[in-house]
Amino acid sequence: MKIGFIGLGIMGKPMAINLAKKGYDLQVYDLNAANVGAVAAAGAAACASVAGACAGADVIITMLPNSPQVEDVVLSPGGVLESARPGALLVDMSSINPMVSISLEQKLAEKGLRMLDAPVSGGEPKAVDGTLSIMCGGRQEDFDQVRELLLCMGASAVLVGKIGSGNTAKLSNQIIVAMNIAAACEAYLLAAKAGVEVEKVFDAIKGGLAGSTVLNAKTGMMMAHDFKPGFRIGLHIKDLTNAMASAGSLGLQLPLSGQVLEMMKTLDAQGHGADDHSGLLRYYEELNQFTI
Repeated sequence: MKIGFIGLGIMGKPMAINLAKKGYDLQVYDLNAANVGAVAAAGAAACASVAGACAGADVIITMLPNSPQVEDVVLSPGGVLESARPGALLVDMSSINPMVSISLEQKLAEKGLRMLDAPVSGGEPKAVDGTLSIMCGGRQEDFDQVRELLLCMGASAVLVGKIGSGNTAKLSNQIIVAMNIAAACEAYLLAAKAGVEVEKVFDAIKGGLAGSTVLNAKTGMMMAHDFKPGFRIGLHIKDLTNAMASAGSLGLQLPLSGQVLEMMKTLDAQGHGADDHSGLLRYYEELNQFTI
């Protein structure tokens, strides 16, 4: 199986390296030549264009920032639609608006190409160690073709439903993560202000109903005010913006998601968009003029 991989950023680069280390026939492209070189050093073939990465590939993986970049890579001259061989399967692992996934799949189908949307959760650390959670939308037979491939990058890969379902699941995931972080900020601020040790509160609740993977991953960062990004605030803004757009198209109101989105936008405007999303704590500390 020959694989083209397009998009070697914070997430895409370690994901592609994991595939290369597993011995897959991999050809890669990114605007950042240094990132292409890093993956090539792991055994991939470096390409100078999207068309080069697509050439002869059975499966084409894209891992790009947002909907406009995916549309550009797929639809522009020399892009996936024009360059992929008939019957090739596009696996878009970017986190984008589900409606864009649906639209792209229809355009690809007209040219005899297939598509899965397969966004991931876990951030850079899990991309590096190959334990991402992968949420897929598309046809069962297409998912079956690449399931083993996906499990070289993730600890789990689940077919959620038809095309667009993967991104709907990812947006749902991001809403829950955002709410967890916001709730933790409020709870820990309350505890600290009342003179209770936050670490002891965490120890007391982590095994109960309030415990979560989010708390386990983010509490230590909050306590240390160490907001080196595992998942940036700017990216979470993108995901919540897509969630709100998707909700709007369905006639839904998501008031809590909207509030946390505005908090994150405030932090972004203050220059914290590159911080880890656990840095939402800054918003609460400034609001209350109190630091944990």
